[in-house]
Amino acid sequence: MLKELELLAPAGNRDIGIAAVDCGADAVYMAGPSFGARESAGNPVRDIAALARYARQFGVKVYVTVNTILRENELEPARKLIIECYEAGCDAIIVQDMGILDMDLPPIDLFASTQCNIRTPDQARWLESLGFKRLILARELSLEQIRDIRAAVTCDLETFVHGALCVSYSGQCYMSCHLAGRSANRGECIQACRSRYDLMDSAGRTLLKGKAVLSLKDLNLSDRLPDLIDAGVTSFKIEGRLKNASYVKNTVRRYRKVIDDFLDGGKGMQYRHSSFGVLQGGFEPSLEATFTRGFTDFFIDGKRGEWSSMDTAKGIGERMGNIMYMEADGGRNVRFVIEGNPVIHNGDGLCFRNDEGEVTGVRADVVSGTVVETKALKGLKPGVTVYRNLNISFERELEKNMPHRFVRVELKLEKGKISAISEDGRNAECALGDVPSAENRELAERNIITSLGKLVPPYAFRVVSLPQGDLPFLPASGLNALRRKLAGLLDEQNFRPVKEYELSRATDRMGSIMPPAQKVRLNCSNSSAAKVYEMAGIMPSDAFELDADISGEYGELMRTK
Repeated sequence: MLKELELLAPAGNRDIGIAAVDCGADAVYMAGPSFGARESAGNPVRDIAALARYARQFGVKVYVTVNTILRENELEPARKLIIECYEAGCDAIIVQDMGILDMDLPPIDLFASTQCNIRTPDQARWLESLGFKRLILARELSLEQIRDIRAAVTCDLETFVHGALCVSYSGQCYMSCHLAGRSANRGECIQACRSRYDLMDSAGRTLLKGKAVLSLKDLNLSDRLPDLIDAGVTSFKIEGRLKNASYVKNTVRRYRKVIDDFLDGGKGMQYRHSSFGVLQGGFEPSLEATFTRGFTDFFIDGKRGEWSSMDTAKGIGERMGNIMYMEADGGRNVRFVIEGNPVIHNGDGLCFRNDEGEVTGVRADVVSGTVVETKALKGLKPGVTVYRNLNISFERELEKNMPHRFVRVELKLEKGKISAISEDGRNAECALGDVPSAENRELAERNIITSLGKLVPPYAFRVVSLPQGDLPFLPASGLNALRRKLAGLLDEQNFRPVKEYELSRATDRMGSIMPPAQKVRLNCSNSSAAKVYEMAGIMPSDAFELDADISGEYGELMRTK
């Protein structure tokens, strides 16, 4: 049996999720109205249902994040939300709180969030013994560490391959809660690691001033997917539920091309996409053309890569070059030329670092050949490096030139009927009725192949078999009607009604639980989670977030690699 590879895309909302599907995602993940680890990226359940209906056309799965830690009074609301998401058509729930394992739930898969701090074989074995179908690994792991975890468990492994990085291990950062009472484990992170700080030594001497010393570049493993596949990863996750549609479209399209190239390069006999549908046309992706703080491959090779973005935590985009000549026009504007004469468009967003090291943005108001005219800003001068963080032309391309995704369907014309089989195995059949034979077989064959082979989104029909001897005479209108009817019959089979189901608890199905070698703080904030930990022989203390005085001394506030 072929191993399935999954490209997993973020969906801040329904429309972005649909765009991710159209660009080639095999699965998408999004939050419901509450309990997602991105407080500002919630969605009503009806939008989850709409996305699931659309995604199902291509076998694309929808996962819902219920991955905050839960207070005692939130257990029942979270349980009801999971039931609603299951009935809306979602395929799995991503969780952090172990209390969810002691809830009466429908038969839905549970994935262990990266917030569970999964970075050792012991931790992985423990979570698999609790019944998790997938483990979402810590971002800091090397290929060798991933191989060790793969050897320890049989469940699916998912890892992040692109997007923002936290300086702390996920689930082990309490700085936001300590500073502002807003817990990262509750989806409320203030992103203190993106702020600017002065760094001083024990004698009070300033070593760095006004730097984002904790800010990391963005992860980019687009060239390392074959290595990750070899290490045992089958799901490749793009970070970005707070990112816009342009970022998601661009990034998904790029990684889809990477996986397609891998499969086309001789690996198709061992692996396949976990969804179906062929992509046609569309924009050419460029990872540098949408939001980026610069890229790093982090610890993938077992050593620290170039990770710091301390000069700025903002997205600066693609480097255009240094200003080699500039003149003022006598008013509020300046004109300049950038070395190498990169192509810049009217309205592009440009940015640079001023004399204080802060990133300042400006628009390219008028571009005449190689000369760019903008507003005059302090610090904009010859020698300054200019970046483009908004590419107007590329944004328009993303909007107007989307790829089309089609399900391939083979048609067979037989005596008295026409049958269709889609690439995912659905079958449909239509009787032709009492129709006369065509007088000119060659002309009839050409008409049948042309008319039946037209697109009916999301289906791409192709006639693969015609009967010997006489062909039926079918006018173009009749062939078009048959094609639309077959599409409708295939659509009907794509509907997935919610069957009757029984509620059950994962804790009731647990056999021998592997005890974890816990060396970090457990985020235990309710009695149900405490029960699961105790079943594994762990006596957890209260989560950091339950302490009444958040301004007190707590020792470790952040654990990093």
